[in-house]
Amino acid sequence: MTAPIEFFRCCPKCGQPVRRAATNAIQCSACGFSYYFNPVVAVGALITDSESRMLWIRRAKEPGKGKLGLPGGFVDVGETAEEALRREVREEVNLELGPLEFLCTCPNQYDYDGITYPILDIFYAASPRAVESATALDDVESFCWLKPGEVPLDEIAFSSVKTALGCWLRRAGSNA
Repeated sequence: MTAPIEFFRCCPKCGQPVRRAATNAIQCSACGFSYYFNPVVAVGALITDSESRMLWIRRAKEPGKGKLGLPGGFVDVGETAEEALRREVREEVNLELGPLEFLCTCPNQYDYDGITYPILDIFYAASPRAVESATALDDVESFCWLKPGEVPLDEIAFSSVKTALGCWLRRAGSNA
């Protein structure tokens, strides 16, 4: 996979050739423009029901097609992380969430179409307002409710989700 920075050979401002100024930056020697490649922000929800089961989705698309994931996705321009999470959960599994509780952040990478994007995942714990409305929708092959100890870790699509699950388990253990 190739990092996005590798595709920038010309300055997006003046069109002249650029040089790599740092691990995550290019600089144009003609006009002085610098561009920094920072992570894209994504959100995920660890949603639990009244029986302490957690909602997992099976991804319908790459990366990680057929593997387990959490409802969530990318934050759009102009959205807060919380707004994006609520939108993504509605789009993917048709659930409205109650209060959100910040859980953790985790660096990740998203390999798509030959490019590896750096991601910063932000995870929240939440409960749905009504579990009965759950439906597999956008980018979701199917969904299931599992007790946290029943989740097959080798089937989870992203390492950041495993980290978030570990954080959730530690927090749940301290609140027990």
